[in-house]
Amino acid sequence: MLSVIPNPPRTALPIVGSEDFFPVRRVYCVGRNYAAHAREMGKDPEREPPFFFMKPADALQIVPGADAVDHPYPPRTANYHFEVELVAALGRGGQDIPTADALDHVYAYAVGLDMTRRDVQDEAKRLSRPWDLAKSADASAPIGPLHPVEGRRHPMRGAITLSVDDNPRQAGDLSEMIWSVADQIALLSTYFELHPGDLIFTGTPSGVGAVERGQVMQAAIEGFGAIRLNVV
Repeated sequence: MLSVIPNPPRTALPIVGSEDFFPVRRVYCVGRNYAAHAREMGKDPEREPPFFFMKPADALQIVPGADAVDHPYPPRTANYHFEVELVAALGRGGQDIPTADALDHVYAYAVGLDMTRRDVQDEAKRLSRPWDLAKSADASAPIGPLHPVEGRRHPMRGAITLSVDDNPRQAGDLSEMIWSVADQIALLSTYFELHPGDLIFTGTPSGVGAVERGQVMQAAIEGFGAIRLNVV
């Protein structure tokens, strides 16, 4: 049988040191996983542990190298926020994965951004509605090339930063995560059967804020390089 419409392309990410690509299945995101960020959002990290939401895979915007790419400012917002995040890409799946085994499922890591219509999110929170319109805009998940785990250690610490027009805006350390990457994988696998190709955006440090058209964002994580985006 033939498709009645053209098959949409599957998002695939470039891999550092390889001509191969990593096909993406699902994109999971963890919320309020750094205590300082939880506090700046008016929450108590001691009482409210991190939680998960999702973005569509076609919301990924691939930033293949060090050169800046244009990032579209989405419609229906006047308060568009940046959130720099470490992204874990799974090469193995499973369900009810023990925390002790969880990192064995990670194929690679990358620098990513969880871009958010903050005004839309605030309205959704006020009305107790889902966050989809706030979190799932086109190109709302910029991501750099994948750095395979093979031959390197899993990142337990390291600077994670974001600047706007070369002015520092976010600065934290991966060691400040409330739930580690292994914790996140183990917990997610109790809700879903995870599969190769799944991505996990692992949370953002404090300092999130708005960006405007004409500004340049640079997101960087120690050991994984940087990505640059021109907001247009």
